[in-house]
Amino acid sequence: MEFELIKAQIFAAVTEYGGKILLAVVALIIGRMLIGKVSTAVGRMMDKKQVDRDVQPFLNSLMVVLLNVMLLLSIAGILGIQTSSFVAVLGAAGLAIGLALQGSLANFAGGVLILIFKPYRVGDLITAQGFTGVVEGVQIFNTIMVTPDNKTIILPNGSLSTSPIVNISGKGKIRVDMTFAAGNQNGVDAIRASIKTVTDSCPTALKNIEHDLLVNKINENAIFFDVRVWTPSANYWDTYYYVQEGVSRQFAVDGIQAPLAAPLTVALKQ
Repeated sequence: MEFELIKAQIFAAVTEYGGKILLAVVALIIGRMLIGKVSTAVGRMMDKKQVDRDVQPFLNSLMVVLLNVMLLLSIAGILGIQTSSFVAVLGAAGLAIGLALQGSLANFAGGVLILIFKPYRVGDLITAQGFTGVVEGVQIFNTIMVTPDNKTIILPNGSLSTSPIVNISGKGKIRVDMTFAAGNQNGVDAIRASIKTVTDSCPTALKNIEHDLLVNKINENAIFFDVRVWTPSANYWDTYYYVQEGVSRQFAVDGIQAPLAAPLTVALKQ
């Protein structure tokens, strides 16, 4: 009699849950296959979009985890398990963690955006957050910069992703702007010729672009020249210092005199 009762209970359970279990197994198998295909497709898309290879595995893994969680919740629903309380607990835990780590999460999100959209790359000379330097590394939470005087600056990616960034070397070439003054007794042509000797001989200046030697201002004592020299971005400082020193030396060679000193006015006591 007990055997018949157990048999009846097993039959009732199979009748009630067998279809759900079978459907859940089928959903699990198909879901896992689809997740694998989606992961492969997203990986190819990131390769095509040239997403940084350092961040590709992380983004793909994050997507796979989220899809697997959604799949498990769907299977639980198929089996008749109430998922509302489980989702509520997950939501509360996620909110608490998010509030506790909101600064880190902002930096993390900023790092992902920087790695995907690449407003700057390793090796670029940039100005950001009041600092100018070469980007040494782009990490998930921070960007590492090295200033011209060899100081290491660590900037949080959260602020970098929401503030202006000047990518000085992003175009591959850059214009070095300088101003020089000489006495107006030398004449415009003589001063320009002396400066041109230096810019033409500068080894780091681009030869296929004409450099600007423009008179900015003339007063009773001096002539001011704006000098604009194009150079590869990596050679900015080499070009700047070469022209600065070279103009000083060339002025001496060519006899270009410095601006005349303003006359002193002496007030005599009566």
